[in-house]
Amino acid sequence: MSRVDAYESITNRVIELIETHGSGWTKPWRDTGLGGAAISVTTGDCYRGINRLLLWLSPYSDSRWGTYKAWQAKGANVRKGEKGTQILFFKPLVIKQDDGTEKQIPLAKIYTVFNAEQVEGCPELPQAEPLTPTELIDNAEQFVRGVGANINLGGDNACYIPSLDQIKVPHPDQFDATESYYGTVLHELVHWTGHKSRTDRNIANSYGSADYAFEELVAELGATFLCADLGVEQEPREDHAQYLASWLRVLRDDKRAIVKAAKLAQEAADFLHGAQDQQQAEAA
Repeated sequence: MSRVDAYESITNRVIELIETHGSGWTKPWRDTGLGGAAISVTTGDCYRGINRLLLWLSPYSDSRWGTYKAWQAKGANVRKGEKGTQILFFKPLVIKQDDGTEKQIPLAKIYTVFNAEQVEGCPELPQAEPLTPTELIDNAEQFVRGVGANINLGGDNACYIPSLDQIKVPHPDQFDATESYYGTVLHELVHWTGHKSRTDRNIANSYGSADYAFEELVAELGATFLCADLGVEQEPREDHAQYLASWLRVLRDDKRAIVKAAKLAQEAADFLHGAQDQQQAEAA
């Protein structure tokens, strides 16, 4: 499959999912019971970026995934007639340039993986003891405070102000649910990572522009990743529905947009985890 076909296939899948789930499209990851991880049976590592999103939006509750051959290597077999899930991987392609030097470019390739629930001979997955709601909220609060961002509580709007490097969020009591508050804070924290002193994304965009819609997509994906990492139930924001049409326009105009957005969202989530680790190390 060509590189263009790979991007097009993944983008069409995400567009289909957004259109199917409507304004609640950020929720299916939680409904599947996958929690924060979709794991490769080959490496034991968690899938990241666009693959994390695609595997969350599958109908399976087991967290383990592998190709047909990967499952065979584990002594298990994919059941006949099972339909796999497409994910995207990048392999370096070496190109020789006119001056004789070599340049590596990423080549996007589609792989098909199967969930453990589609496999015969797969061992049972140990069930982790779930955290209580109080423990989950404590984890989220500790994470938010540990990042070191300047967060100003109060008012009626949630936003990140690049010129002040400040996040403004309504007080937790103003939200219908505590989980909604943390989902909003995490969304704004992803914007915060885009500051030139951090991941240096293009975040100073005019409202309603394609660049604005793209950054909002990055922030929403990043908040989704972080909510999953922290075990917080994510509810779509009140202003979530108004972004859907603009997101769909961005995706339809650029078949690479969703892959790039997921990559940047993963980078933002990684930065926030790293910032907390740094705060803890400095306090030790």
